[in-house]
This record gives sequence, structure tokens and C-alpha cells, in this order.
Amino acid sequence: MGAEMWQSVGLTVLVIVATLVCVLLFMLFGWYVVWQLFLSKFKFLRELLGEAGTPQAETQPAGPPAERSAAAPTRSRPRSARQRVPLTEPAS
Repeated sequence: MGAEMWQSVGLTVLVIVATLVCVLLFMLFGWYVVWQLFLSKFKFLRELLGEAGTPQAETQPAGPPAERSAAAPTRSRPRSARQRVPLTEPAS
């Protein structure tokens, strides 16, 4: 009776471990798919995880960061009429 009990316990542990491995693999695969399709577009998340390996980081020109920032034009959205600061003429 003792050998059958240990065999049953071993099989139970094996099933639990195999289930956990399958769930972990499924979660990792899901994260990878969601990262490739959606999350990699967010600059904040890329900065948290490091930009190495992302398509945008690979297409940036090589060189010191100071040269890249100086050469790259700064992009800003045009302000709407409500956001513009009205020009005031100096009182003479």
C-alpha cells in the first residue's frame, strides 16, 4: 500500500508542476504578443523596460546622445487659437 500512495503523490505533484509550467508559458506568450502589437508603442513602457531590442531604438542613428538630440528636430504640436499667448504691444 505504501508504494502506491507515493506513486499517487508523485503523480499529483507532477500534474501540479506541469500545470504551472503551462500557465507560465501561456502568460509569457500572451505578454510577448501584446507587447509586439500594442505596448511597445508607448514610450513610457519602453523606458521602463529599456529601449534595447525595440524597432524604434534600432532605427535611431548611432552616436553620442548629445549629437542625436542636437541633430534631431524638436517636434511640437501647433497650438490652437485658445492656447496661443496673445502678443501684447509694449506701451510707449
